[in-house]
Amino acid sequence: MDRIVINLGDFLKNAGIVGLNYILEDVICAEKDKDYGYTPDRQAIWLSRDFALDCDWTDVYFKAFTKYYRKHSVYQSVIDEINSILAVIQKDNFKLKDMKNKLKFINDKLLSNSYKSGFVSVKDHLDVIQPYEDLQAQKLKDTMDIQEVNRRLEELLIFLKQPICEETFVMKGALYNYINRFWGGKCFLNSKNKEKNMREVFEADFAVPLREYIKKSHDKEKDICIDCGNLISGKEKVSIAFMKDMADDLSRKRSAFWNCKVDAFLCPVCAYIYALAPLGFLIIGRRYVFVNINSDIDNLLAANNKYGHESIESQKDTEKEERYSSWIARTINIMLGIKTEGLSNIQVITRGINDTDTYTFDVISKDVLSILKDKGIKSSIDSLSKHPDVKRGSDYINVHESVILNILRYRSQYDLLNILLKIAIETNGVVYTAANVYDVQLRTNVHNIDTDKKKGGIIMNRYSVRDRGYELRKALLLAKGATDDSCIRGTVYQLLNALSVGNANKFMEIVLRVYCSTKLQVPNEFVECLGDQSRFKEYGYAFLLGLQGSHYEKKEEITNE
Repeated sequence: MDRIVINLGDFLKNAGIVGLNYILEDVICAEKDKDYGYTPDRQAIWLSRDFALDCDWTDVYFKAFTKYYRKHSVYQSVIDEINSILAVIQKDNFKLKDMKNKLKFINDKLLSNSYKSGFVSVKDHLDVIQPYEDLQAQKLKDTMDIQEVNRRLEELLIFLKQPICEETFVMKGALYNYINRFWGGKCFLNSKNKEKNMREVFEADFAVPLREYIKKSHDKEKDICIDCGNLISGKEKVSIAFMKDMADDLSRKRSAFWNCKVDAFLCPVCAYIYALAPLGFLIIGRRYVFVNINSDIDNLLAANNKYGHESIESQKDTEKEERYSSWIARTINIMLGIKTEGLSNIQVITRGINDTDTYTFDVISKDVLSILKDKGIKSSIDSLSKHPDVKRGSDYINVHESVILNILRYRSQYDLLNILLKIAIETNGVVYTAANVYDVQLRTNVHNIDTDKKKGGIIMNRYSVRDRGYELRKALLLAKGATDDSCIRGTVYQLLNALSVGNANKFMEIVLRVYCSTKLQVPNEFVECLGDQSRFKEYGYAFLLGLQGSHYEKKEEITNE
């Protein structure tokens, strides 16, 4: 065979394939359809055998991880802190004591055990080493001469920017903060190898076995790779136990296997792909996230594209305890950008950044994605994302997240809508947010109706009731000579309470009493909904949005979508 075919598999295998594609396209710029490509059925990625034999798999692994994890690394933070000091150190009003915390950060991070061992492993390959040795001998202090600190920081910057130094320090951080969340106990994550050159141990454990396996014929071998099914020899077998949470220590725990004979082994090709799994996960906030789509490789790559989500990574919501709802909202934004036609349910996998965190699995159904892709619903959700937070007492409600979670979990938006409209009684501007939430709920209700004409008719009908509510609002304010709606807030509150418990009779009693004080007629639609709870809530909340002044003066146009 002239090609090595790597088929889609479980989520870690697929994450490794995403990582491999990232290497091929963005790190070494391999030639598509010559060096690599995708099978016609879009179920696998292939590599040219000649390309695979010539490729330096150690070099591309390290370059890829250094490139992707640099922006998340302590190394980059140290560089930033040094530059921030150098930018102001020559100013007249500069005081070194103001930089005490920054200097401590630089000292602590560069002199950590992992950085020290990394320096030892590559010391002989560096052109400049004196600045780091000086730091080991004497830490930077705020009591030093300013010019001395300036000089030493400039020299440290030269030292750190050496390519080998950059790679080593970024990789050291990646090993203990990212890679070891997915696999360990092997290669540079084996405690016996912590002071050895990382490239050398990776070459021996992954790259050399990969190339040797590709060279040989295995027609006469008896063992089988548990993943791809290809034959392997006894010496080539790689225990899958190096992947975390995938298998126990198979050298000790054999009871799960027939006759206690362990057969859960990978071929060197699959082992390398699994080692790439951390590169397939996106880092969002305080979690790793992977969208596992098995329908085809195109959607898999699109959903986990790194460059398409840099803005997500750079958002401010990277505080220590980012809520799950915040993460899921962002993940939905990723999936809304891919083609969902023909997809079954989508598996979304997350893992926290802490060493004790395990994988969390969520399934997002095709029906949910179909709802989220509705143009009207998407428009309202986009509007909510621009101003997502509403204050409630001393706390805040992230309405954007809440709406998405309600859709994912098949919950209605009415409880949220009721809360928002009660807040709107005292807080200006919240009615507009509530109107977007109502629009999402209404369009969700009619989503499965077979024709756009029927959908549009129902939507227009409900919004006509909102218009009647606004007419009543104007009439009441005019009759009482009021310039604000404080005179009707009690009525609004009573109507919201009736709606929240589904009491149509109480709701109508209040509405009839209010209309008797005006010359307006009660909307005929209310008669239709007395025996229909679903319709009652659709009409009732539409009416209240108008009564509280939603979307006026006529800023919204309802389209037959």
